[in-house]
Amino acid sequence: MAVLITGVSKGLGRALALELANRGHTIIGCSRDQIKLDSLQQQLSNTSPNRHFFFKLDVTSDTHVQEFAQFVAKNNLVPRILVNNAGLAHRSAKIWELEAEEFDNVIDTNVKGIANILRHFVPLMIQNNNGIIVNMSSGAGRSAHEDFAPYCSSKWAVEGLTKCVAKGLPDGMAIVALNPGSIHTDMLVLCCGDSAAQFQSPHKWAIKAATMILDLTPKDNGESLTVNNPRELSTA
Repeated sequence: MAVLITGVSKGLGRALALELANRGHTIIGCSRDQIKLDSLQQQLSNTSPNRHFFFKLDVTSDTHVQEFAQFVAKNNLVPRILVNNAGLAHRSAKIWELEAEEFDNVIDTNVKGIANILRHFVPLMIQNNNGIIVNMSSGAGRSAHEDFAPYCSSKWAVEGLTKCVAKGLPDGMAIVALNPGSIHTDMLVLCCGDSAAQFQSPHKWAIKAATMILDLTPKDNGESLTVNNPRELSTA
């Protein structure tokens, strides 16, 4: 089964790609970082018998996403599962302490990036009349934090966008907003500093997340879900 993951080169995206490939699925991934994509391709070539496909892509470019979707369709790689994982966070600060560019980068990636992917891939998946779409949300998309207004706003938007799109999908498909929980990634370090080390690794998270994603069905359409993510004590 083909699984498309955006933001695949590091963090949760990379961990999820490795776990799903280990379970026998074909990974189609994109990222802005060619070096990390090459590293992932090499890692999978050493561990997975399947051929996987990785592309340098900025999801904020609708034109480039369209070209990506056309390539996927032409090569019969339309995914059964699509994970909109690409996302950005920002430093802890009040909104009036952040530059406009910082705000724009978060909104453009976390909201417009997902919209671009949906715009060009949902029609392909509808043609097959099946498919599961997972939009990575956050606990910040279901709560409010004074020092993370842009990030919270973007994830609230992901929650709303997911529920709106769900109403228009055919019966054989589903789209969900998935809160991954708090994982020790570069993004969490940016937001929380050294306290990020108290949480589990992307690798441990991906084992549970992969099972949960693979178990999703059309009955889950429109749901806001959370990966079970117990807090761990740091042993580092």
